[in-house]
Amino acid sequence: MTGGVVPGPDGKPRCPWGVSATEYVPYHDEEWGRPVHGDDALFERLCLEAFQSGLSWITILRRREGFRRAFADFKIAAVAEFTEADRERLLGDEGIIRNRAKIDACLANARVLAGWSPGELDALVWGHAPDRTGRPAPRTLAEVPAVTEESTALSKDLKKRGLRFIGPTTAYALMQACGLVDDHLADCVARRAA
Repeated sequence: MTGGVVPGPDGKPRCPWGVSATEYVPYHDEEWGRPVHGDDALFERLCLEAFQSGLSWITILRRREGFRRAFADFKIAAVAEFTEADRERLLGDEGIIRNRAKIDACLANARVLAGWSPGELDALVWGHAPDRTGRPAPRTLAEVPAVTEESTALSKDLKKRGLRFIGPTTAYALMQACGLVDDHLADCVARRAA
């Protein structure tokens, strides 16, 4: 998919990926690219983007409620207390992606973040938001980058602070999902006004 907007089920123009599966329409219209704040909310997105690595986002979206149940609604303090028994439970949970490295990274990241001050993750992530006026709205998916200077810096900062499974591409996907950037195509109904 490298083209421009396509009509959605209501005839309104959307990013092509936003109409490629039924579940994508509300996610595309109401969540993706909207500002997300709060340490626990950002921790959830960090974990889900890591789990998505190498997979289609629809795979994660369809299991999101399972992930939330399995990971105590991504409350950092709760996940940081998970035991080896919890880890084994996660490895057997058919409602999530049972990837040992990704599960271990999520648990390890929660333990690191539990030692941070309230609001510290939010401030660090949003401190890497680029100037929204510095880049024109993409007209096609081919114009949307996979990695940027800001996502590379965010990845390095998070890794330096002890977080795992957060490379520059995953960091950029996080930035897109959490509204640090607005990569809805220029003519998309869900694009925010600059």
